[in-house]
Amino acid sequence: MNQPKIIGLTGSIGMGKSTVAAMFERAGIPVFDADAAVRAMQGPGGELIEAIEASFPGTTGPDGVDRDALGRLVFADKDKLAQIEAIVHPAVGQKRAEFFAEHADAPMVLLDIPLLFEGGGNALVDVVIVVSAPAEVQRERVLARPGMTAEKFEHILGLQTPDAEKRERADHVIDTGKTLEETEGQVQALIQRLSA
Repeated sequence: MNQPKIIGLTGSIGMGKSTVAAMFERAGIPVFDADAAVRAMQGPGGELIEAIEASFPGTTGPDGVDRDALGRLVFADKDKLAQIEAIVHPAVGQKRAEFFAEHADAPMVLLDIPLLFEGGGNALVDVVIVVSAPAEVQRERVLARPGMTAEKFEHILGLQTPDAEKRERADHVIDTGKTLEETEGQVQALIQRLSA
């Protein structure tokens, strides 16, 4: 039985990763979105609520995990960050395994993993695609998000592998500093190359 080719898609905040993942999905490539899996498991009735509340009392409610409250607790504290990761990562791994089982017949699948290099996820994939845009485009996009500040943006950037290093380690780079049509053209061309 052939295994699907596993594509890892990553990119720093504001680089257009979600937009590019959606383009792959529209082209018929099954996409596993790690962030969406986490949001679902931390949302209302999610399977991680109980464990998170037990470890971090007061961070959950009827709407699931209060991501801001949890974030304030864990981001500045390496031990607490490791504690939340020990709850979340195995659960995401289980969802990913279910995704692979469901799409075992697909010629290729895409894993949308924001912290691909930081979490060692690049070892799971056959091909790494990095989405990248000029720094000023990235900054403009991120600062346009509700509740985002220049400080928060700098903090997030500090946690991520620098864009230049990601591009260097990539098998393919998709430049999202262009129009959506041009980006879509790059995606289509890349799908053809990966299918060959």
